[in-house]
Amino acid sequence: MTEILPFRGIVYDTRSVKGEDVVAPPYDVITPELKEELYSKSPYNIVRIDFGKDLPEDSETENRYTRAARHLDEWMKAGILKETERPAFYLYEVTYSVGDERKVMRGLFGRVRITELCDGVYPHEATHSKPKADRLTLMHHCRANLSPIFSIYSSQRRGYLGLFERYLSTPPYMAAADRTGAEHRMWIIDDHDDVRVIEEELRGSPIYIADGHHRYETALAYQKEMKKENPGHTGTEPYNYVMMYLVNIADDGLTVLPTHRLVRELAEGDAPELLKPLERYFEVRPVDAGRDITAEIAAREHALGVALRGEDRSFILLYRGGDLSGVPGPLRGLDVTLLHELIFKKLYNVQGVDYEMDPRVCLSRVRDGSHQAAFFLNPTRVEDVERVASACLRMPPKSTYFFPKILTGFVINRLQ
Repeated sequence: MTEILPFRGIVYDTRSVKGEDVVAPPYDVITPELKEELYSKSPYNIVRIDFGKDLPEDSETENRYTRAARHLDEWMKAGILKETERPAFYLYEVTYSVGDERKVMRGLFGRVRITELCDGVYPHEATHSKPKADRLTLMHHCRANLSPIFSIYSSQRRGYLGLFERYLSTPPYMAAADRTGAEHRMWIIDDHDDVRVIEEELRGSPIYIADGHHRYETALAYQKEMKKENPGHTGTEPYNYVMMYLVNIADDGLTVLPTHRLVRELAEGDAPELLKPLERYFEVRPVDAGRDITAEIAAREHALGVALRGEDRSFILLYRGGDLSGVPGPLRGLDVTLLHELIFKKLYNVQGVDYEMDPRVCLSRVRDGSHQAAFFLNPTRVEDVERVASACLRMPPKSTYFFPKILTGFVINRLQ
């Protein structure tokens, strides 16, 4: 059964620093330019620990990992960072915009007992070895969860609503705005009775990883290492848990955005020749030049969009049915599966795919000739993520982009 507990987190002393100066986006979306910007904001910005700079003079004994551990230790000693007095959950609210819609997402930072995947904690995307090696090295040096795993669960109980409203009516412990204009705020919930209400609310809930698969698998690998090093392992040691941000699907604050696909070379031929193979599985409908292809496919069931080099019009692909017999059932209903399994594998044998969030960028790359085709997707539904993850299956890469991103630096979980 899933175990979710409060913890004595490490937080910034907000009397010494401003939230906006010290927080950072998740490490995997930080560009070199953004890293420089974050470094210039404050000598205490969390990026210096979570995703520090590599320097030309680095060695085995002096590098960004050793500097991260040193920063963490020095900031604690200087009082820039401090440990909360009591075990707590951390209420974290994000107010953000998607188009013209203003939305609010609320969830909790807590520590979750680490299990093997699909034993209470379920993934939906595959991972790669290089990012895991990086995160594990950082964990070895800092002995901490620096950046939360963004996870979701589904519960209709929602017994925390009144409790949340009470805290939300008070000033947050820390607040910051991100580059998209989203407003992030956090409250510390350490009252014994309130903590117990949350523990009971979350107990036993299956957890689905939304963002942070590499971080979870890194925490699992670290736990296994620590078990080997500690013959008296009891299961209660801090390394048996990992910090997560937990959002209830039932609260309807989540947004999943699509990631579109760019293909440099699809096949030889002009647009009519390229479209012909698609007719095996799809009805192909042209869309007049200038019309927004993402708007044209929105709310359509099993609809994809495509733009081709040398063709002013775009096209809607409406799935008519076809051979997905080799694909597990929960994956068959996904648009991203239709794209990867039928179009990329069966029809064109696509070898390399680039990913892009902005449909305007996709179109510009097709128009300037750098890519032969752009394929446009509707967002994957949250319930599809839950269904696929529950079956312990993995979606194709970049099937989901959970938005907004959770900032790093609001709270840290020590593993020792």
